[in-house]
Amino acid sequence: MDRRKPLTPAQAPRQEGAQARSTASRRPAAPLPPITAANSNTRVTTGRPQTVRGTSAGPVRPDEARPTNSNTRVAPARLVVPAPIQARVPARETNHGLNSERMRAALVARLRAQGITDERVLEAVHAIPRHRFIDEALASRAYEDAALPIGHGQTISQPWIVARMIAAARNGRELGKVLEVGTGCGYQAAVLAGVAREVYSIERIKALHELARAQLRPLRLPHVRLVFGDGMLGVPSAAPFDAIVVAAAGLKIPDALLAQLAVGGRLVAPEGGARQRLVMIERTGAQSWVRTELEAVRFVPLQSGVLL
Repeated sequence: MDRRKPLTPAQAPRQEGAQARSTASRRPAAPLPPITAANSNTRVTTGRPQTVRGTSAGPVRPDEARPTNSNTRVAPARLVVPAPIQARVPARETNHGLNSERMRAALVARLRAQGITDERVLEAVHAIPRHRFIDEALASRAYEDAALPIGHGQTISQPWIVARMIAAARNGRELGKVLEVGTGCGYQAAVLAGVAREVYSIERIKALHELARAQLRPLRLPHVRLVFGDGMLGVPSAAPFDAIVVAAAGLKIPDALLAQLAVGGRLVAPEGGARQRLVMIERTGAQSWVRTELEAVRFVPLQSGVLL
């Protein structure tokens, strides 16, 4: 059920969605800096949702492959179908023992069956080898529709939530400049590169910023620019943005992000604490915004400041 009402930057109300409940398994397992050219979450399911276990920097052990703070949905989505375009294909691709092309096609088919109908977004998902963005120990799970840990208590976003948020922000439009808040490992920024002419992605954790830069470099996406800084402040020097996608949940949408949204643009972000809901905010005028509530979700928390 969607609720729409006008907003002002100082009045981004707190909305709460249905809390995703996870089931424990029976056996426990063991100032903005310069911009450089170059996140992470899951939907809530009605069956047995996975949980994200926070991890520290370094390789991820297979027994730690269950995320504890997944960014997730609860209900299916209906999206606009735009005209398809030629997908961007990386110059080189390491297989890690996977038939990546076939598995990406299967992933896209599952996303389509789950209600993602924006063909341009689906093509962008198909073009990006997701196994490049996760630890080699988890490569066999790269094309599952699930969030996976990337270290520092963060996860690579569930493919469904990536596609859902981008499609909702795009709404069939041609996107010029887009901002992603929460680069994580760089996967969502790479998918955004397939639907936007220019992508800015900001990350507050230095180690993840460097990780994303290293993992995006082989894909040669010159229109993706990575920023190390406080995502709650956005990137005012590059504003306004046609779309803003936030990969972490705050108690309210930061006013700085609302101010950096272009008139006619859309911001898609999770909002809430223990209970969260995906919200879409469209800027309709210089001082007017309209808010629409979407699915109940579960995301990692949006935090201020930076971690060196």
